[in-house]
Amino acid sequence: MNDLKVVIDAGHGGTDPGAVSQSGVNEKDLNLMIAKYMLEKFTQAGVPATLIRTSDETISPTERVRRILAAYGDNPNVVVISNHINSSATPGAEGTEVIYALRNSDELSKNILDEIKKAGFPIRNVYQRRLPSNSNKDYYFIHRETGSTQPIIVEYGYINNPTDLKRIQDNYKKYVDAVVKGVLETFGIKETMPPMMPSTTNTYTVKAGDTLWNIAKRYNTTVEELMRLNNLTSDLINIGKVLIVPTSSNSTNSNGNIYTVKAGDTLWNIAKRYNTTVEELMRLNNLSSDLIMVGQQLMLPSSNMYTVKAGDTLWNIAKRYNTTVENLMKINNLTSDLITVGQKIML
Repeated sequence: MNDLKVVIDAGHGGTDPGAVSQSGVNEKDLNLMIAKYMLEKFTQAGVPATLIRTSDETISPTERVRRILAAYGDNPNVVVISNHINSSATPGAEGTEVIYALRNSDELSKNILDEIKKAGFPIRNVYQRRLPSNSNKDYYFIHRETGSTQPIIVEYGYINNPTDLKRIQDNYKKYVDAVVKGVLETFGIKETMPPMMPSTTNTYTVKAGDTLWNIAKRYNTTVEELMRLNNLTSDLINIGKVLIVPTSSNSTNSNGNIYTVKAGDTLWNIAKRYNTTVEELMRLNNLSSDLIMVGQQLMLPSSNMYTVKAGDTLWNIAKRYNTTVENLMKINNLTSDLITVGQKIML
């Protein structure tokens, strides 16, 4: 069985926009768009994969390396793909290039570039870059500091070349398909969809505090089914991992309905519409900020919520609703049986 695991890095982010085109397109946004689709493709192929960042977040080099090594450990079967868009002072520079670490062979990089060429896109070359002050070390920290993993930097084209930029914007999925194919071929993995894929599926990105159990409950399925759909060998999941989840016309959760974010929505107007609060929506959906994206699915509260009153304990609430303290703690991700007046409890 192949042990390939993939860590996907969206270069730059937050206060670091990366390269910027004359029309105002930021490299960081293209990198994230590419990385998110890449995660979907590896997930569909049954390969464990994790995103380093899932939003417009500022990440220091030290933290980026920490997240890379924390994802699947320091292992040569871990491929790290750092996605970037190039920039050059040379007029007319175009095409994709792949940079690999001094400790690795060029096989993976060449296979990726070959697939990009087959897809009909211009390419440049694969190469290594050494630190000027010490030629025994890699120039880029993502090569130099990431242990024994196989890190590559993919520069898809030149953001300051309007032709290259448009090519990337219009065809980024084809670029990603080529990269994924190159990786799978290098590791001898046949590109297939997960077995027995339901006709109606969706994807869910794991957030802080998530477990397979509460995700299964949210999508009216089981832990075993999620493990089967995603080719998981354990119920451990990492933040940023994209999971395939079953959906259907009656796909709701025990806390209420699922709402799909539309253009113009904010957490504030959604909360007002459904007679709840921004804080409650953030808690139900494990959100760390009030930023939401079009197409994002949010859990909504329903009548299955109980507001703690003076004198309440988990024990008497559990007795009142014919359940157990342990079950209430599990449903609400509580680490103790202490509750406060005004707190909302899922039943």
